[in-house]
Amino acid sequence: MLRSLLYLCVFLLSQCLLAQKTLLTDEKRFPLDPQITYDSKVPSPAQFLGYPLGEEYTIYAHTVNYLKALDQASDRVSYNEYGKTWEGRPLVNLVITSPENQRNIESIRKRHLEIVEKGGDPASLNKNEPLFVSLSYSIHGNEPSTTESAMQVAYRFAAAQDAETEEILKNTVIVIFMCINPDGRDRYIYWYKSVQRNLLATGQRDLDHYEPWPGGRVNHYWFDTNRDWSWGTQPETRTLAAEYQRWMSQVHGDYHEQGYNSNYFTMPGTTPRNKLLPDNYEALTDTFGMANIKEFDKHRISYFTRDAFDFFYPGYGSSYPSVMGAIGMLTEQGGIGGGRAIETDDGYVLTLRQRIFDHYTTSVATIRKAHQRRELFWRYSLDAWNASKSKSPIKAYYLSSKSQYSLDVVNNLLRHNIKVEQAQSDFSVADARDYKTGLTGKKDFPKGTFIVPTNQPRHLFIHTLLDRNLQIEDSVMYDMSSWSAILAYGIDGASSNSKPSVNSSPVAAALKAPNGLSNANATYAYVIDYQQRNAPKALAMLWEKGYRVKAAAEAFAHGNLKFSPGSLIVLLERNEEKMGTAAADLAEVADKAGVNIQGFNTGRMQSGWDLASARNRVIKQPRVAMLIEPPFSSQTAGQIAFLFDQEVGLPVDRIKATVLQQSALPKFGERYGLADLNNYDVLILPDGGAGLGEVFKPEQLAQLRDWVQRGGVVVATESAAAFFTNERSKFTGVKLLSPRADTSLAARTLIYDEREDYFGLKRTPGTALNTVIDHTHPLAFGLDPIVYTLKLDNSALAPHPDMQSVGRYAPADKILASGYISPENQKMLANNTFAGVLQLGQGKLILLPDNTQYRMFWRGPSRMLLNAVMLVRGF
Repeated sequence: MLRSLLYLCVFLLSQCLLAQKTLLTDEKRFPLDPQITYDSKVPSPAQFLGYPLGEEYTIYAHTVNYLKALDQASDRVSYNEYGKTWEGRPLVNLVITSPENQRNIESIRKRHLEIVEKGGDPASLNKNEPLFVSLSYSIHGNEPSTTESAMQVAYRFAAAQDAETEEILKNTVIVIFMCINPDGRDRYIYWYKSVQRNLLATGQRDLDHYEPWPGGRVNHYWFDTNRDWSWGTQPETRTLAAEYQRWMSQVHGDYHEQGYNSNYFTMPGTTPRNKLLPDNYEALTDTFGMANIKEFDKHRISYFTRDAFDFFYPGYGSSYPSVMGAIGMLTEQGGIGGGRAIETDDGYVLTLRQRIFDHYTTSVATIRKAHQRRELFWRYSLDAWNASKSKSPIKAYYLSSKSQYSLDVVNNLLRHNIKVEQAQSDFSVADARDYKTGLTGKKDFPKGTFIVPTNQPRHLFIHTLLDRNLQIEDSVMYDMSSWSAILAYGIDGASSNSKPSVNSSPVAAALKAPNGLSNANATYAYVIDYQQRNAPKALAMLWEKGYRVKAAAEAFAHGNLKFSPGSLIVLLERNEEKMGTAAADLAEVADKAGVNIQGFNTGRMQSGWDLASARNRVIKQPRVAMLIEPPFSSQTAGQIAFLFDQEVGLPVDRIKATVLQQSALPKFGERYGLADLNNYDVLILPDGGAGLGEVFKPEQLAQLRDWVQRGGVVVATESAAAFFTNERSKFTGVKLLSPRADTSLAARTLIYDEREDYFGLKRTPGTALNTVIDHTHPLAFGLDPIVYTLKLDNSALAPHPDMQSVGRYAPADKILASGYISPENQKMLANNTFAGVLQLGQGKLILLPDNTQYRMFWRGPSRMLLNAVMLVRGF
């Protein structure tokens, strides 16, 4: 009897596993073009990997090996590595076209770029020119079906022997970016495989469907790389944009996943739209959407269009190609968190196989439609590259070469093949619109000003990235409403509708910050002006080398040499043991950090305090910790970690909130590997919201207060700053200001259909605000005179007698610099605080409720965070 039961159990298990395999590899319901004859010499994904697509997830190394196998087996395919991730994984694309085109691919590519650079001149186009189509997959690592489907797409066009495929490849160059974020994707897949069950987990509450913090969406430094195409702060996107520039496709599809309860999204999208794009952009995206719909209707796949997703922000994989003259498009498959199969809320079992099938189907449909209408899409791009057809009246943009982050912006423009010039003499422009004031009139510009003329093929990108205020047709949006690089980097800038009359020279290569050591054999001190962009990096290097450093409390001067508050002073007497190596060390700091350093043979200054004055404070290297894991924001934490780890070079320990939470806080003891806060001088809290109440319960909050009063510094950013107000934790008496609930008759009588738009208009969706800065406070040392803060919510801190309000929003009539904010919220925020410092005993609480380094492209206020960690403690 027992043996019979055992046999029965084994039989039932085998049947269960068989049914499971059938579900995961349902070729009848989700066929991948089996009717086509394929070249037997070219391995399919299933043959190479050892399992059919959909049965398992594929780790990236195996994907790369498969792509190399395609390159070896098919004369239609060329494999290319265009970069590496932070973790050393290769970034790969495949170029697929006819064998004849492959043999001449470099000449075809260069001829194509010549057409682009001629600015859309129809006379430069040969009617036999192939159309360039690019597709990008897995920029979010936990949207993994996209790379799985990309392997099948690559196989389809590498091996299919049908006449249609051969005709497509004859007239089309297909560029497939197989996986833009392999670090994040492998993070997700290795985790998934580590918890994967033998029996399929379709229940939504199974561990299969709950990836741990920070998740696979983001890259190594926890950046959302699908917001970074235009900025290139990360290697994945910096090299991606450079590679995209080598091909400049006319059609681009960007493949994503969304929550598993959502049906498939295909073009067109919703408002707001970039109104600078050619008028027929949306209609042409609909031709691709209808091509996808035709296939989905045939296979009974659920989908939606014209909702949820807009393409206003230029850092997406759909919008960046569009402002480069292509028809850029987004597709979104339901599936995030879906594992290999999951039962959705309506009782449907969504499988990885279907997710692969859906993206494969739309990829093939997009390529097919692009080929069918290739002359139409060629004409579209020719028009888009033609600057004479620009909708913007602006003829030039002007960037001060004296602004701290000017070189960042110029070098970024150069990476996108934008021509930048530099004035060879002083000049004036009669109709210059100043970015700070918004006023138009005569403006004088000094020699060295950077000029970006708009009469260029990539004029759409120029206007989109640099214009002070793009036209907004709908203030309810998916992302942010303002991103002008001139505002984001805090640059003294302007634009004009006339061309400048001045001799200028092209900026031919990436620029470096001026650096050098003057009076290298100084006998008294060395000084680094803190207004320099890389001064914090120089300070971190000095600390690493063991130097004792002071920071100037006020500005000072000696002869023609002027130094700003915060300037770093290395007194040789206080570094006696370094006398033999000081000149070499400081020269190395100047070179590697990218700063100018001035040597002095005297400490007496002609104005301001002398170098050795006690008013200039000793700045010691802090021991820094940052809390991570829920409730803290992985992306804010990633930005801060990146800023200190990669750019500044100051160690920051990332401590799990649970480690601190569970530690022996009354004694701050380190036991069982838990964190002792007494080992640190500065604690950074990256966002966190209401969840901070679970990390710092009353007892822990009392311990934190004690630590601060004994000399610790807490730097609370975004919603973590709100936690320390009187309204949240009563840690301070500072009042948190936020809009009152709308109890008006209009709000109470809204019909259901009006609620989203009505309340959406009350949001502040990433808006640039003018500020008033107290430049005498150490938190503001080194800031440029012009600082715009990015507002992502509607809260502010009320000025308080115990709080030094270092940064305040401008008055209501001047507060809006760019983007959208309701008049009510302008009034509520006006004159209130977004950067404050409270002295608590011997320590400090620094509140920064706005993100000072958002996505690492909103850099203007970022010196505040650096000062909060590195400088303020010493004052």
